[in-house]
Amino acid sequence: MNDPINVLTLFLFNIVLVNIPLLYGTVGEIVVEKAGSLDLGVEGTMAVGAMFGYLAGCAANSVMVGLLVSFIAAGLCGLLFAALTVSLQANQNVTGLTITTFGLGLYFFIGKGLGERWPAMTGSQSLVKGFAALEIPGLSKLPVIGKALFSHNVLVYLGVAVAILVWWYLNFTKTGLRLRAVGENPGAADSVGVNTLLYKYIHLIGGSGIMGLGGFYMALYMGGSFEGSNCWINGYGWIAIALVIFANWNPVLSILGTLVFGFFNTLQIYAGSLAGAFPGPLGWLSAIPPHLYKALPFLITAIVLVASSIHKREGSGQPAALGLNYFREER
Repeated sequence: MNDPINVLTLFLFNIVLVNIPLLYGTVGEIVVEKAGSLDLGVEGTMAVGAMFGYLAGCAANSVMVGLLVSFIAAGLCGLLFAALTVSLQANQNVTGLTITTFGLGLYFFIGKGLGERWPAMTGSQSLVKGFAALEIPGLSKLPVIGKALFSHNVLVYLGVAVAILVWWYLNFTKTGLRLRAVGENPGAADSVGVNTLLYKYIHLIGGSGIMGLGGFYMALYMGGSFEGSNCWINGYGWIAIALVIFANWNPVLSILGTLVFGFFNTLQIYAGSLAGAFPGPLGWLSAIPPHLYKALPFLITAIVLVASSIHKREGSGQPAALGLNYFREER
């Protein structure tokens, strides 16, 4: 019989471990959207960051190189998006979907092209150690929440740190406040001397780079195993777009959003164990069809999107100029 406390601890632990890539994707998309751009290419951008970051990390036997290359590779996707939508005024929705198609296609093209030459993660001890748990002294020994929250790999802590730093940047720095002005009213920002073009380019590249870090995390979580049929990202990019709305464009609230969505995502794996460990209050979980659990994260995503379109919340953090191309000549 499963130990109830152990089952609950592992369930909470995996909510964090498995779903942190959502945090990277969400924070990166928040940066992009605060610049007034709606990028639907998160899935493809994360896939590009995952592929190139992993391959570079294996080649250099360095987790830092992997992080840097994943950021740069995904940032180039952001540069492409910026060139098409900011400079050439292309439709943002179509461009984002194109980047997703391009990124996923590049992922499978490179992976299948390498074939038997695909590097195993076990051959890079730096990547293996980089994804090993790093326990926080004292806190990691607390019952249940110690392992769940304070016994994770360094990329988990980095994701939380990035979310907090981006929140501070957007709210308490001159550059961040100017960025928000660009997203709210680029014409007004332009009229007072803010270089809207430069701000959009820099933050589209930087936000996309953050998405790429989430892709690199997914590569390490999957053990660097390339299947050839399923992408490492596995729909996380689409969920991250919905999480932006759930978090009200607030990077700190995206941490909570990641845990909420992660709860439903992890439930499909631990529903049976939870029902067995807590037959009284949670026994009914075993009666739910497994396919419903698999669909839950995407159903919740759809509900969030529909609810947000029907009901505009007061005090919404959504930039007023989100998704609208800025024509300087019409200012």
